[in-house]
Amino acid sequence: MEKRTRQLVHKFRVRDGGKFRLKECDPGDTGGLDIDREEAQKMLAEGIERLSDLQSRLAAQDQWALLLIFQAIDAAGKDSTIRHVFSGLNPQGCQVTSFKQPSSVEIDHDFLWRTGPALPQRGQIGIFNRSYYEEVLIVRVHPEILQAEKLPAECVSKRIWKERYEDINGFEKHLRRNGTVVRKFFLHVSKKEQKKRFLERIEMPDKNWKFSMADVHERERWNDYMEAYEEMICATSTKRAPWYVVPADHKWFTHLVVAAAVAEALEEMRVRFPKVDTVQKQELAAARRKLLRT
Repeated sequence: MEKRTRQLVHKFRVRDGGKFRLKECDPGDTGGLDIDREEAQKMLAEGIERLSDLQSRLAAQDQWALLLIFQAIDAAGKDSTIRHVFSGLNPQGCQVTSFKQPSSVEIDHDFLWRTGPALPQRGQIGIFNRSYYEEVLIVRVHPEILQAEKLPAECVSKRIWKERYEDINGFEKHLRRNGTVVRKFFLHVSKKEQKKRFLERIEMPDKNWKFSMADVHERERWNDYMEAYEEMICATSTKRAPWYVVPADHKWFTHLVVAAAVAEALEEMRVRFPKVDTVQKQELAAARRKLLRT
């Protein structure tokens, strides 16, 4: 099972941003896996167990941190993926932050500022449900948002998006140099599947709360968003902070790929339980003897 999921991870990792084309990615792809629901759940359970063990090692080693960023168009399944994939992790070592519309205080700072306090500390996993990448996605599709950010006129040039890509790459390089590994996931859902999920939110009473008319309005800008996502991935998928473009039409498959990718990232960090030296072993032996006498 593990070998199969590793192969899937490599397939969806963007290794050469310059050659990346979103239209070549199939949102309905299942990597050739022809399995039933029960087997998919079994594979995911194995992946979660693997993640749990690696998280324990990450916490015990207390040197590295892992930042996971999730971006997607509406109804692609970010919440579902985060809920399922990280269900078996220790909550004390894993923090999820959802970034909504910036507050007035956040707007008064640079666009990277508000994510700083939510960055994971050493030994922990931080999950961003949306992130600073919104500043080259929704802000690009809706220029009026940029106008409301109160930037000086000389800071809003024709190169602003390329400059923001440069800022993001520099920021993620800084994080990596200081012990935070970054992995980024774009959950790629088709327009047809999005429509189906929107209709479910309208027609199923227990999902009504999820529906927003604003989502339908944003759907009208589908092509603009796809263009923005493609350029963003091309410009910011680097060797140290790669993007994974994960097919999202089948949620069970999305969960498998994300779980495998996160596990691989932790394994690449070589997280280990600390070794006990001679002095510590002697202290343990002494403690054992004392406990046995009492």
